[in-house]
Amino acid sequence: MGLLAAAVGGLGAFYSHELDPLDPEQVDTCVHLAIAKLPTIAAYIYKKKIGQPFMYPQDELTYTGNFLYMMYAVPTRPFHLDPEVDRALNRLMVLHADHEQNCSTSTVRMIGSSRINLFASVSGGISALSGALHGGANQKVLEMLKYIHEDGGNIQKFIDRAKDPKDDFRLMGFGHRVYKNFDPRALLIKDSCDMVLDKLGKNDPLLDIARELEAAALKDDYFKERKLYPNVDFYSGIIYKAMKIPVEMFTVMFAMARLPGWIAQWKEMMSSPDNRIHRPRQIYTGYKTRKFIPINKRKQKKSKK
Repeated sequence: MGLLAAAVGGLGAFYSHELDPLDPEQVDTCVHLAIAKLPTIAAYIYKKKIGQPFMYPQDELTYTGNFLYMMYAVPTRPFHLDPEVDRALNRLMVLHADHEQNCSTSTVRMIGSSRINLFASVSGGISALSGALHGGANQKVLEMLKYIHEDGGNIQKFIDRAKDPKDDFRLMGFGHRVYKNFDPRALLIKDSCDMVLDKLGKNDPLLDIARELEAAALKDDYFKERKLYPNVDFYSGIIYKAMKIPVEMFTVMFAMARLPGWIAQWKEMMSSPDNRIHRPRQIYTGYKTRKFIPINKRKQKKSKK
């Protein structure tokens, strides 16, 4: 994510003549460039890491299809893009779209309020998203599944541990801070998850554990009473793993999905006649008065030579 943030921020150096945030034509140019280049940059970083040649985007492919092509195509053999997998990834992008004033969105607006260019603002949003408490939830799900697998794969054992208030183990990917009853996105993403796993015929112990864990939790009264249902992070990590997307790129996928929302927020703010630089208010809650010894009455310590 650090490389992605740096590369997106660096676009401002390549397009320095198109950066005026108050010029509608220049803003539109930056919007098109940001949306087009972020998945290309992400795929190129992956290709560089694994030592494969870069693959140029293809005009006839979809947005998500092009990303998969640039990630997995090689010059030595034809590339087959499964249309259902392409649709599933596109659905993931839509379901992960930006909503609310979360940490990364607020970061984009905060930086942009200084009238900095779009690329710099988006770079800040990517950096905020990379934090462990923000964009890494689906990665935590895969780490949990791996932990359960390495421990022997006893699903009921970890269901019981999650219900034990004295145990610090938690089921990652269950429940949501905003959707207290049920995450409405989870129904759609579960359908895509089932389709991808069946389509790709994946034989992976972690995916098997995920399905068993989901089934066990949905039947357990403890989770039903507390509305702790699987959320999008639970299913998205499974889908990405089935698509062979590396765990370290999960947050990159999140950034791709959030990008249009960040841009919309940034444009809305820039076009507002009431826009001012953000300056959050701080209220001092410390001591009002404290006793102290005036400096002229303090005993001076003799320095030791």
